[in-house]
Amino acid sequence: MQQSRSFQPWSDTDLQDEDEDKPVKEFCFSMQRKREIRIKQEKQGAKKNTWETWSRDYKRSFRQFQSKASESLQFLVLWRRTINTIGGNFGTGIASYFTFLRFLILMNFVTFLLIGGFIVIPNIVVQELNVVQTSQSSNTTGLCLKYSPNPQGLERYYTFIMDILMGTGFMELTYMFYGFYKNTLVILAAFYYNLPLAYLTTTLFYFLLSLVWIVVRSVKGFKQSLLTENTELSNYTSKIFVGWDFCIKDPRIIKLKQKSIRYELQMDLEEENMRRKHAERTTSQLAAIYSLRVFLNLVVICLTGAAFYCIYLSTVNSQELLINSSVKGNFILELLVGYLPSITITAANFFLPIVFGIIILWEKYTLNWEIRLTLVRCVFLRLTSLGMLLYSLWDKITCSGKPHDAKCVTCGYNIDEYKCWETRVGQEMYKLLIFDFLTVLVVILLVDFPRKMMVDHCSCKPIQFWGQQEFLVPQNVLDIVYGQTVCWIGTFFCPLLPLLNTVKYFIIFYMKRLTLFTNCRPADRTFRASSANFFFMLVLLLGLAISWVPVLYSIFAMTPSRACGPFNGQTNIWDTIPITIQTLPKTAAEFFLFIGSQAFAVPLFFLCCILMFYLIALASSYGELVKTLKDQLQMERSRKMFLRQVTY
Repeated sequence: MQQSRSFQPWSDTDLQDEDEDKPVKEFCFSMQRKREIRIKQEKQGAKKNTWETWSRDYKRSFRQFQSKASESLQFLVLWRRTINTIGGNFGTGIASYFTFLRFLILMNFVTFLLIGGFIVIPNIVVQELNVVQTSQSSNTTGLCLKYSPNPQGLERYYTFIMDILMGTGFMELTYMFYGFYKNTLVILAAFYYNLPLAYLTTTLFYFLLSLVWIVVRSVKGFKQSLLTENTELSNYTSKIFVGWDFCIKDPRIIKLKQKSIRYELQMDLEEENMRRKHAERTTSQLAAIYSLRVFLNLVVICLTGAAFYCIYLSTVNSQELLINSSVKGNFILELLVGYLPSITITAANFFLPIVFGIIILWEKYTLNWEIRLTLVRCVFLRLTSLGMLLYSLWDKITCSGKPHDAKCVTCGYNIDEYKCWETRVGQEMYKLLIFDFLTVLVVILLVDFPRKMMVDHCSCKPIQFWGQQEFLVPQNVLDIVYGQTVCWIGTFFCPLLPLLNTVKYFIIFYMKRLTLFTNCRPADRTFRASSANFFFMLVLLLGLAISWVPVLYSIFAMTPSRACGPFNGQTNIWDTIPITIQTLPKTAAEFFLFIGSQAFAVPLFFLCCILMFYLIALASSYGELVKTLKDQLQMERSRKMFLRQVTY
């Protein structure tokens, strides 16, 4: 035993070529081994010539420069100190919400830069400089070209406010909405700019950029989640022995780090306790719990269906009442009718998650499963409520899918109620974003702060039982995912919506931070940030996928408005791509047409399927290998314990 515990001498073959320049601190060995490695590196360094010595010193200096540069860049990260403070006081789970919000702010700002650089600014330059334009509009005349959003005659005093809140009137003739952009080509000497093509390709590019960005962050979160969620990887040992940062010297930061580790340990112990209770359940208890879960899920489905029906009725009735003479002219009534779908969706998203939170407590899941199921139900409610709203609008625009209907036969869409249907859809998304932002402000100012004051200054038992507010991370995450999905859907119809969403999230960050430190207390039940980050990204990815459906349907299947927008006069929006390809040289046109043909798409599909099955098989083999290694580690641990017992 003594010989097995003693360190073996360092041999010449132990130091590989790639480890010669590796810093000693990066080796996972004891101090005695590291000293031997240092001596071996110095001996090998003395044998090298001048070029090898210079190369080794250069690599070492470059690594040090990279380390210092990365440390310096950390100070440029937006809200770094604020998020660290939140993590120390309330746990990394709540800090992950603010990190997630910061990511959405950055993504929306990048999207705005893309749209501003390729769509908005070129249109401004063309119109302000009176550059020669070539119109591509069709020769359609008559009813299809009648579109005049400006009111005729005298305007009431509140019209300006109404236009801003509803996105109507003069707002339709700004760069905010789709209908203001023109179907023109700019040809100036050697400069050629196709505005409709830029509008379409920019839309597709920011969708693709969002997808790649989210997937990259999801993969990083999944790796961290896989490591921290696995109890076989010594969670407690890693947190206690290697979780501390010995570079911390500020006493305030030390306290924050201590609180953060304490919250993580609290989460681990709580999950372990719940797993133990679940393992002790009898067969009759499991049957009772499963029966109860089936019944409660039926209740959830019925409540969600009722909410969808209310959204459908509110959307249809709102569109009909807005053209009613008894509603027009009444400021309050017209505003309420215009925001009726937004009010219905917000009410459903506000009250039903509370009911879901009560129902999930009766289902007796672990904390992680409670968070995930609540998120799944609320995500389904929120995102499908947007789908129901859009379905109601599309049903009215397309005359319930009947192109030969009297209202749709002339122009291909319901021209009587929707002169510029893309702008109308953009207005609904604009109103949803505005109302969602106002709802957040009203809840913080008129609910959270009064509740804090009542709890602090009133000794009534009901109020004290109500207690101080907790910061519910799942609910707050769903709020911003819902808002981001609205932004993705509406950006094609309202190009400046990412700018509004950036400003909205920027203000919400500070408002949520204020209410967190002023009105909220640390949660009784915390949760791990690693799994939360991955699941947040997964929910956001689902929102992105859902937002593709209405946008791609509008691009490929619907007839664009004849009287407005950059695609008027075309059969569908996607026709811009083939028309542009036909103007290219013959070789380039044939290449792009081949890429878009079935001769290229079908082999590509089969190749992707083969690659996917290969990666699945590779992941499965790696999983088996990891399982085998874990079993070996477990056997080695049992062997050491047995040898200790024999020795003593």
